[in-house]
Amino acid sequence: MKTLVLVAHPNMGKSRVNKAWIEEVKKYPDQITVHDLYASYPDWRIDVQTEQELAEKHDRIIFQFPFYWYSSPPLLKKWLDDVLTYGWGYTSKGGKLRGKELGLAISIGGSEIDYQPGGGDLYTIHELLSPFHATSNLIETDFLRPFTIFDTDDKSEEELISSSRQYAEYLLADGIMRFQADNVLQK
Repeated sequence: MKTLVLVAHPNMGKSRVNKAWIEEVKKYPDQITVHDLYASYPDWRIDVQTEQELAEKHDRIIFQFPFYWYSSPPLLKKWLDDVLTYGWGYTSKGGKLRGKELGLAISIGGSEIDYQPGGGDLYTIHELLSPFHATSNLIETDFLRPFTIFDTDDKSEEELISSSRQYAEYLLADGIMRFQADNVLQK
């Protein structure tokens, strides 16, 4: 299975988690393609045809990003708007990504306890990610269980190394659990 990791971090140089994740997954170039959107498009002019061709060549697409204001950084949103066009990303008869897998890898500065019903952020991380699940449904991809890390500022080097290895295993796994609308995970 070929996996495309679309990285959307506006300041990778200052990142601890996303940088560590990328360093680890770049060890598997035959299975994982890493594509840094901010490095590729510093002018924000996305080459739609190139992006569509790249997505078509992979079986699984992962959006990797730091959680910003309960969503993704703006260049990933622009990628979604520009690349997932009607006629390619979706139609009444299905789009070019139909049947592929779509997942998220998210670094979250807040505590996991805050992302619980009644917690400081009021909603679960799965509820806050529902627009991505809806997008996956529209483009007819299988939405995968997100790979997440919370409390990013408090992670030790050992925890970052462990998380990076777990992330690589997640990307290389054939049987990632699919995410269901009722928050039930199924293989």
